Amino acid sequence: MQPPTGPGYSPHRPAMAPVSDPSSFSSFSRCTTKHLNLTYHVDFDSHVLKGRVALTVEVLEDKFTSLTLDTKDLKISSVTANGQSAKFSLGDKHRFKGSPLEIMLPFELSRGQHVIVEVAYETSPRAFALQWLTPTQTAGKKHPYLFSQCQATHCRTMVPCQDTPSVKHTYYAQVSVPKELVVVMSALRDGQEVDPQECNRIIYRFRQPVPMPSYLIAIVVGALESREIGPRSRVWSEKEYVDQAAFEFSETESMLKTAESLAGPYVWGQYDVLVLPPSFPYGGMENPCLTFATPTLLVRNTNMVIAHEISHSWTGNLVTNKTWEHFWLNEGHTVYLERMIGRCLESEQFRQFKAMGGWKELQESVNTFGKNNPLTNLVPNLDEVDTDEAFSSVPYEKGFALLYHLEELLGGPEVFMAFVKSYIQLFAYSSVTTEEWKNYLYTYFKDKVDVLKKVDWNGWMHTPGMPPVTPKYDTTMADACISLCQRWVKVSYVKTYTHTYTQAPTLTLPLTHVKRMQEVYDLNSIKNSEIRFRWLRVCVRAHLEEAVPMALKMATEQGRMKFTRPLFKEVYNWDKFRDLAIKTFVENRSAMHPVTAMLVAKDLKVDKSQSTGL
Repeated sequence: MQPPTGPGYSPHRPAMAPVSDPSSFSSFSRCTTKHLNLTYHVDFDSHVLKGRVALTVEVLEDKFTSLTLDTKDLKISSVTANGQSAKFSLGDKHRFKGSPLEIMLPFELSRGQHVIVEVAYETSPRAFALQWLTPTQTAGKKHPYLFSQCQATHCRTMVPCQDTPSVKHTYYAQVSVPKELVVVMSALRDGQEVDPQECNRIIYRFRQPVPMPSYLIAIVVGALESREIGPRSRVWSEKEYVDQAAFEFSETESMLKTAESLAGPYVWGQYDVLVLPPSFPYGGMENPCLTFATPTLLVRNTNMVIAHEISHSWTGNLVTNKTWEHFWLNEGHTVYLERMIGRCLESEQFRQFKAMGGWKELQESVNTFGKNNPLTNLVPNLDEVDTDEAFSSVPYEKGFALLYHLEELLGGPEVFMAFVKSYIQLFAYSSVTTEEWKNYLYTYFKDKVDVLKKVDWNGWMHTPGMPPVTPKYDTTMADACISLCQRWVKVSYVKTYTHTYTQAPTLTLPLTHVKRMQEVYDLNSIKNSEIRFRWLRVCVRAHLEEAVPMALKMATEQGRMKFTRPLFKEVYNWDKFRDLAIKTFVENRSAMHPVTAMLVAKDLKVDKSQSTGL
């Protein structure tokens, strides 16, 4: 199957260099998956997916007799190749990459031929991609709920596949669930019918005709309802939240049109938003046709989060990082496009204000990891590195800072956005490396190569810590905030504090100041998650004891890692309440998303024996 010839496709794309992926066992240099056909039976009693997947694989070499797929904690029952039984074996289990599934074909194939490899299997109740919620963990309290989160390398826990962003494929799916539940996926809905095997179950069908990487496969099963919010958009959630969600996401079509004006046609057909239960670990996830969103967005301005996920429809989903070492190509460009949408809908000063906040987030990530930590490189080496442990704002904000720096050097936002659009059109439907991006940058700006040669590429790409250039943002929209902040800190302060965005403040206000702020602003009553999170961190740092239960409550009543991890760490860092932080985590661990639980355990230095009560 050739790449699509639709919008954005170019037959003049430069040849792609072969690469290896340190996060995958799969033999994608020897063969590549073109299509997946998934069949699932969702078992809420056992917390497993009983599945079958047929992979249409194109052979890339002669005398081809075997292939390797990524798996993790899967129970494989049989494998066939073009309907014939095939021998298979699972290799040794790696700490985080799982086990390679080696498949020996009963025949030999030549370059360019195709084979359909079918695997029957069952997932583990502990599959990292899946979180199974009991009825009491849902808003409706009556029905169970299932959702997936495959990025970066967890698709292999729910599908045996070439689990690397180097490979893109279309997919079909049919999913059998109890009749009172609804299924949605990262694909177009394609009808439903009563399960002919069990009349109390329904089969939902899906198709994704646009090639995409495995990490974008997504499934949700629950008591879902939807509301139309635009000509190509619906919002999905449990009925308790669906009307509020429809109101919050009512500007989706406006943002889609703005993104199209900047980046080109939207090729995915439908753009729906699904509001997940509170344990979802991220702010959003750009699954094609179905953006996942945290419910913490329902009490704050959602615009930029949805603008970010919409932007991924071009940068990430259409043009994808070839391996996770090049993750900044996904996220840096997406933040750039997101802020250009903000510029169109609001103002250039608004974009500058958001960029200032992003620079501060980058400083906090560098401080957390350590300024000499190689994981703060824009292009890190991920050999034997778990991608979950490497996750931070570095690829987002260091990536944006590089693109903003290039924008300033090369002619301003209109000139550089034209390059980004051209880059998207040229590399649409493919996966790219930093080197391929950089080569095209030099080709596009061939009249400004002398300017590009002065860029400290090694300092930007392969050096840890903050970027080699500090941006000078317009502080107009921040000045009022900075002025009020200064009034609070200049009376007396505990640690040195600077208000400039070029330095990361470590603000520890005196306890008297924090109590006075509560009297003046009544910040304890604020429901906005972003404000409440920041306020509780200030309170705990100031050793306001009554803030500790509020901080731990927020850390556990929702599971967004942006909030949960720092709140647990703030309480843990106060010696008096360290044991309470650990105790609270251990008591709530089973209700957390597997990735969140794993990373909070590391933050609090909790081993498995503590977390299981042994």
